[in-house]
Parts: sequence; C-alpha cells; structure tokens
Amino acid sequence: MSKLSVQKVSADESRNLPVFAEFNEIADRIRNRAYKLFEDRGFVDGYEIEDWFEAERQVCWPPAELVDDSDEFEIKVALAGYEPDEISVTAAPNDIIVKADHESKKESEESFKRFSEFRSNRVYRRFGLPASIKTDKVEAKFKNGMLTIEAKKLAEERPKPKRVEIQTAA
Repeated sequence: MSKLSVQKVSADESRNLPVFAEFNEIADRIRNRAYKLFEDRGFVDGYEIEDWFEAERQVCWPPAELVDDSDEFEIKVALAGYEPDEISVTAAPNDIIVKADHESKKESEESFKRFSEFRSNRVYRRFGLPASIKTDKVEAKFKNGMLTIEAKKLAEERPKPKRVEIQTAA
C-alpha cells in the first residue's frame, strides 16, 4: 500500500490554491452539462438531482464513496490505472479534492480503436464535507487502484449549559 502525501491547508489560504481554480472550471462544466440534460428533456422539472449526478458522472468520473462516521470521514475513490505519483489530495477545513493526471502514450495507427468510452486521463473529485476536519490529520493511501482517504473531524464545541435563576415576584 502506497501512502500518498496530502496538501493540507488552513481556512485562510484554502481558496487561493490553483486546485480550487481548476475545480471551479470543472464545476462550471458540470453545471452546463446538467442544464443540457434538463434542456434535452424538454425543460421538464423534477429531475434536478438526477441531472446533476449524471452530469457529474459524465464530466468528473471516477466512482467514489463517502462514509460519515462519528469521528471521521472515509472517502474511497476508484483510480484503476493510475500510479501513486499521479494522484494529489488537497485537504481544506470543509473540502477534500482529489486530482489524478495520467500521462498516456500515443498509440500507433495500427492499434486505432473504432470505439472507446475512455475519456480524459485527468480526473477531479471534490467532496464538500458536512463537518470541519483536522486538515493536519488527513491521511491518504493507494492500493490496487483504490484511493482511501481518512479525515478526522474537528470536535464540536458545544456550549456549556448555563444555570438560569428564575426570579419570582413576591
């Protein structure tokens, strides 16, 4: 199992990194694709979530899973065919971004394929987390084409109960 390095950023610097600008471009492509699916259906309402997930699947790929445990998040992303040095993970207080970029070699014309569903060798996945995480505790491992990311949650600071005295009129 290969351990991957994770770029860990604080809340102050998180939105200034190039990976966030790149992901904003991907998000625009997802929005445009979701709108196109809506348009192709004749502008029929009621399928917004399905359109969004389908657009994300078509644009981003690969399949992923997010498990929300009581004290951590576990994210799995299928990245078959990628090498550990082709994968980067960025952890911000409420986001995990996975970027993988595989250099493919151009095949000769003799091996030309008539049909292929393979797309770009660059993939992005952003996971907006419902709770803040300890960015310095995020770990990523890659084994047999599966990227596993573990992110510890920040402990919720709950307000201490206050004792309130009720005064009664005498």
